[in-house]
Amino acid sequence: MRGKTQEDRDLIEILDPVAETVGFEIVRLRLMGGAETRRLQIMAERPMQPDGSGGDMNVEDCAKLSRAVSEILDAADPISGEYTLEVSSPGVDRPLTRLKDFDDYAGLEVRIELDRVAEGRKRFKGELAGVEDGQVGLNIEGEDDTTVYFPFEWLVDAKLVLTDQLMKRGAEQRAARVAADGGDADEDDVAADGGDADEDLGDDAEDEDFDLSESEED
Repeated sequence: MRGKTQEDRDLIEILDPVAETVGFEIVRLRLMGGAETRRLQIMAERPMQPDGSGGDMNVEDCAKLSRAVSEILDAADPISGEYTLEVSSPGVDRPLTRLKDFDDYAGLEVRIELDRVAEGRKRFKGELAGVEDGQVGLNIEGEDDTTVYFPFEWLVDAKLVLTDQLMKRGAEQRAARVAADGGDADEDDVAADGGDADEDLGDDAEDEDFDLSESEED
């Protein structure tokens, strides 16, 4: 799910070590557009840490990763023609693209879509129940005491649902990060990250918190 096409996956193979070198992980990569002008969208984060920090990116992080990626792309030249590089954070109601994500965010509400029909449908909503033997567990909404497991390979899309619980976790992650960086959390910023979620933004909501774009050409 991190890459949709073979070209995406080839770029991930090139750029994963670059991101890791500067302290980040690529969550998702998409090379979009036609032959003339294309967009390379990279969603990344700091790795999750035992103290609860990680799982986010700020503007400075995006700029740092953008510079590192640009240097390698300029040298390797794997994309023909002109393109725009966009580096962003996953956002609060983030996509889940790696098996470990489903463990990291267990207990939170999620929407998933499968590549095949299971239990009579392809789309499900419920509470993440973690991972077992390479399968993603889901407590299906509206069905008490019903936990189903889907092979990770069946998933084509998964995204957290914006809830009060998720907003609170986002605020806690930010506070843990600020503490790990040796600073003091700004109360207004923490409140903004952890306020009440009165509305479900749905699948059309923007994933990105921050976005740094720059144009590249051969």
